[in-house]
Amino acid sequence: MSLRHILGLSAALLLSAAASAHEYKLGDLLIGHPYARATVPGQPSGGAYLSIENKGKSADKLIGVASPAARSTEIHTMSMDGNVMKMREVGSIEIKPAEKIAMQPGNGYHIMMIGLTQQLKAGDKVPMTLTFEKAGKVDVTVNVEDKTAGKTDEHMHH
Repeated sequence: MSLRHILGLSAALLLSAAASAHEYKLGDLLIGHPYARATVPGQPSGGAYLSIENKGKSADKLIGVASPAARSTEIHTMSMDGNVMKMREVGSIEIKPAEKIAMQPGNGYHIMMIGLTQQLKAGDKVPMTLTFEKAGKVDVTVNVEDKTAGKTDEHMHH
């Protein structure tokens, strides 16, 4: 393992909210800590979250997401308009050079998994494929975490 790799890995672990963070590299893109929140029995959809950092010199776009865990998988954005939460599907997310997009519960982008094939339980691992306009496809593993995931790192005890 090279010193550069060790330093990069160390920095990623220090900066991540969870010691269990996992990352994927695709060309100049770094995909960080894909996770989903656990669902309750019968819940028809769920949200998945991750970060995408562009370390390259040209923009790329996340143009598609797929998972066998759901009938369909869409890229959504959520915002508050006064007291009303507005969610809508977006066709893609552009990631400019040196930009980092952080998908998180409650605001901004997320991946909507519609028509879940089974309940998402804490500890489960769900396969997902991300498709980028230039970099191509990458398979990631989405870790299912309890409902408090993303709110605080105090619940992490690894």
